[in-house]
Amino acid sequence: KTDKLEGARGISLFVVEVDKVEGYERGRVLQKVGQHGQDTRELTFIDMRVPAENLLGGEEGQGFFQLMEQLPRERLIIGIAGVAMAEAAVLEAIKYAKVRTAFGKPILDFQNTRFVLAECKTEVLAAKTFMDHCVQRYMDGELDPATASMAKLLGTDKQVAIIDRCLQVFGGYGYLMEYPIAQMYAAARVQKIYGGTNEIMKELIGRSL
Repeated sequence: KTDKLEGARGISLFVVEVDKVEGYERGRVLQKVGQHGQDTRELTFIDMRVPAENLLGGEEGQGFFQLMEQLPRERLIIGIAGVAMAEAAVLEAIKYAKVRTAFGKPILDFQNTRFVLAECKTEVLAAKTFMDHCVQRYMDGELDPATASMAKLLGTDKQVAIIDRCLQVFGGYGYLMEYPIAQMYAAARVQKIYGGTNEIMKELIGRSL
C-alpha cells in the first residue's frame, strides 16, 4: 500500500528480484489435499526494501486496477483447465472400462457404465464449445467479466462433477493415489476456490442480469 488513505487507489505493484534483497523468506511447504507438485508456501517480507524504480507500470496507485484487468483472463484459464482435466478423466475412464472385467465381460458392456460415460463425454464437448466461444471473445477483446465468470464457474463445476463420476467407474481402484483418476479428483477441488470462489462467480454473473 503506497497510500493507506486511498483504499484501492493506494495500492501499487512492485517487481522484486528476491535474491538481491534482504528480508524475504519462504516458509515450509504447505500440505494440500491435491496438486502436490506445487510447492505452495507462505512468503514473508520483513523490513524488505525495494527500489522505487521497481514500480510496475511506472505509475503509483494502479496496482488494484492492474490486478482487476487480468481477472477475466485468469478465470478463463482456470475454466479451460477444468474442462481439459474433465476430458482427461473421461478418456481415462473409457480406457479402463474397456479392459476391466466383471461377471465375465468388460464393464463398458454394462448399460449403466456406457450411459455415465456418454453423459460425461457430452457435457465435456458442450463445455469445450463454450470455452472456445470465450477464447474467441478474449482474442477479439470482448470478453467481459460476467462471461469470464461463467467460464470459470462452468469449467470447474464440470471438472469436479465429471471426475467424481469417472472415479466411480474405477471402483475401489479409483481411491488409490497411484491411479491418475484419484490424483485428478484430489487436484480438482481447489479449482472452485481460487481465482475467485464459484459463489463469487455467481454473484458477478448475477450483477450483470
